[in-house]
Amino acid sequence: MPIKQTLETILQTQGVTLQTCTDMQLMQALLEAVQTLQTELPHAQGKKKLYYFSAEFLVGRLLRSNLINLGLLDEVEQLLQSCGRSLAQIEDCEPEPSLGNGGLGRLAACFLDSIASLGLNGDGIGLNYHYGLFRQDLSGGEQRENADPWLMPQNWLIDTHKTFSVPFANGTLTAKLYDLCISSYQNGVCNRLHLFDVESPAPAPANGIDFDKTDIAHCLTSFLYPDDSDEAGRLLRVYQQYFMVSAGAQLILQELEDAGHSLQELDQYVVMHINDTHPSMVIPEMIRLLVEHGVDLERAIYLVQHSCAYTHHTILAEALEKWPVSYLQTVAPQLLPIIRELDKRAKLRCADPAAAIWDENDVIHMAHMDIHFSASVNGVAALHTDILKQSELSVFYKLYPEKFNNKTNGITFRRWLMGCNRPLSDLLCQAIGDGWKTDPNQLEQLLPLAENEDFCARFLAAKSANKHRLADWLKQRQGIEIDPDSIFDIQIKRLHQYKRQQMNALYAIWKYQQIKAGILPPHPVTMIFGAKAAPAYTLAKDTIHLILCLQRLINADPQVSPWLKVVMVENYNVSAAEMLIPACDVSEQISLASKEASGTGNMKFMANGAVTLGTLDGANVEISQLVGKENIYLFGRSSDEVIELYRNNAYHSSDYWQKPSVQQLVDFILSPQLLAIGKPDILARLYKDFIAKDYFMALLDVEDYIAVKERCFADYQDRSAWVKKMIVNTARSGYFSSDRTIREYNEDIWHL
Repeated sequence: MPIKQTLETILQTQGVTLQTCTDMQLMQALLEAVQTLQTELPHAQGKKKLYYFSAEFLVGRLLRSNLINLGLLDEVEQLLQSCGRSLAQIEDCEPEPSLGNGGLGRLAACFLDSIASLGLNGDGIGLNYHYGLFRQDLSGGEQRENADPWLMPQNWLIDTHKTFSVPFANGTLTAKLYDLCISSYQNGVCNRLHLFDVESPAPAPANGIDFDKTDIAHCLTSFLYPDDSDEAGRLLRVYQQYFMVSAGAQLILQELEDAGHSLQELDQYVVMHINDTHPSMVIPEMIRLLVEHGVDLERAIYLVQHSCAYTHHTILAEALEKWPVSYLQTVAPQLLPIIRELDKRAKLRCADPAAAIWDENDVIHMAHMDIHFSASVNGVAALHTDILKQSELSVFYKLYPEKFNNKTNGITFRRWLMGCNRPLSDLLCQAIGDGWKTDPNQLEQLLPLAENEDFCARFLAAKSANKHRLADWLKQRQGIEIDPDSIFDIQIKRLHQYKRQQMNALYAIWKYQQIKAGILPPHPVTMIFGAKAAPAYTLAKDTIHLILCLQRLINADPQVSPWLKVVMVENYNVSAAEMLIPACDVSEQISLASKEASGTGNMKFMANGAVTLGTLDGANVEISQLVGKENIYLFGRSSDEVIELYRNNAYHSSDYWQKPSVQQLVDFILSPQLLAIGKPDILARLYKDFIAKDYFMALLDVEDYIAVKERCFADYQDRSAWVKKMIVNTARSGYFSSDRTIREYNEDIWHL
């Protein structure tokens, strides 16, 4: 049935037509029509089935991506146009699912899209968070957190009416299973994201995100990553993780038996992928369930080890989860005998205490359990994997060299080019056809066109259209006016000191001081930030306050604001990224070398024709190799140099602060201008960290950063040379397709 007829039928039940319905009614009708089509599609098939466990799936708004994957986008856009509406207008009524936060969750969402689009038999497993991480409010000059409800009465979730009993130490909790359909791109299958929820979820908190962390029965699925600054919050995280993996493991065994397979053959039919350490307890829980079902312990351990694969997502030691034994005793004591047995076996393999699962302080190391008892361990960029092998996980690499492999992250071009950048997407199709939509490597056909004046002009015009769209969006959303003809210098990612938004803020101070001294830039610059800081991460929240103070100071200065603007995008999320990324000129990827595992924002910017300004960290290494040194702006110490500084405790920020050129930047944080705007205690705390600690070495690289950034902005003036850099970046971005990543996972690890 044509989509128009389907929509008219749905709207008739509400007593309205396509002409008389509200935007909300039309959005809900589209949702219902799309969901009906999805549920009629078969699931991908294969001997083995993948279950991708992740604490977060940052899926973003789903209407447009589903229309793209189902081949309905053009038809729906034409239909809406005939009614005097636009899809963008209808999308504004769709809340963004609050099921993730940062790169980990967005990667998982891209992966599910690629798994389905490649026709692979695989589903996601996660939790159905009701209020997300939080909705960010910056109106008071610093971050405030509010609940982020997204579950309208009509939404994308499907109630499967399946339930599973999860045994906690203090009683059993029922896990209700909801499914979210994952459409494939033009191959006629539809996989699922399985989301578990409690039976009676708590209502949203009246103020902020404060809630009763001890009310497990009602609040377990309220928020993503509960504040872990107190024990109740840390325990709730353990409750969440066990709830997810226990219900997920039970679902796996149920589906295995429904398919007529023996539990004794688990490894022949099941792959459980552990995305970061949050789902690690699936290992002992699946062993426990198999033994409960009559499988011998030795066999159960073998089956689970040969069914599990683990992605190690970090280099930061503090991000590797370690739970006191007492926490598991409180939450799921039934796992402790199994973990003790796994630890005993691990210590027989390796006596080094650094490889222990259960250490001498009665702390359980989740990553260690994953590495010992999985068949595969992968990093997510070439540099990241090398650092894991040589440094962070060297004891494990020596023990299990055959397990370690690299799978450089990727993005789905269906959302991050086709979906969010129609001006460029249409131009690419006109220039080289639409084969790149299923094979992004075909974007390399653009390379000769970098010498074609007409194509270059149209490429610049597409970028300009996106910059004007972003300017309009920011004015409407936040009341901020920016110059679409300025350089859009954008840093959007989770707020963390290792990502060094604080170093970018120092550049804003430097540029402000230059302009005040009468040294005008060759071209106006708009510096755009977007980020949320974890509620308990004080320094990250302090950095947001500094950026907001600079925004207020600079944007109100008539001498400076024509040349420099600073903008902090409020409540940065996927929908905001879809506006920001196509409009970007300079992509800020400035993490301290050796600290960013991969990054995926760098790939999205690259595909959309932005030029990277960054360190040789994470996937920036591979980007630089692909585009060539002339099409990327690199600065900063190398990962080897940084690792050596940490190893020898040789970095002392005060040494760098004492340099007059650096001191004038840092000291400006406590200048009368900023103190008149900001909160003195917050600014003083950030200032003190810069000169006494600066753990992620912003002062080490800041002068080189400023020099290279200035060179980058100067080069922007030569539009004919700059557009060639843009085209090369888009042309070489095909390698970073998540389809490529998932093919590698399947060929090397999953064997679906």
